[in-house]
Amino acid sequence: MKKILLVDDEPNIIMSLEYTFKKNNFEVFIARDGQEALDILKIEQPDLIILDIMMPNVDGYATIELVKKNEKLTNCKVIFLSAKNKESDIEKGMQLGADAYMTKPFSIKKLVEQVNELLSTSP
Repeated sequence: MKKILLVDDEPNIIMSLEYTFKKNNFEVFIARDGQEALDILKIEQPDLIILDIMMPNVDGYATIELVKKNEKLTNCKVIFLSAKNKESDIEKGMQLGADAYMTKPFSIKKLVEQVNELLSTSP
């Protein structure tokens, strides 16, 4: 069973994503900000992280920087899912090491397709 970490401070998005990925046979972990995500990552090694950018405490940019420095997470894929939709935001996310960037509002179907595509190419 593939593991996925959902990191977002919007309860409706978390609920929708949790339902969708559990239905698609993922083991789901939930964090409501970057600090919670980093705490979970001390214990779990997900195959993929869906990460919001604008969150309290530790934002998505700081979170991905720490994820990418963690040797245990070298194969972990990261998708930014954010309302930040300027070209410069997308470029920054990709430069920090994201494997994909989707903007809100988003298609859950396209997100699932993106997740499956990324995980089919990972070791």
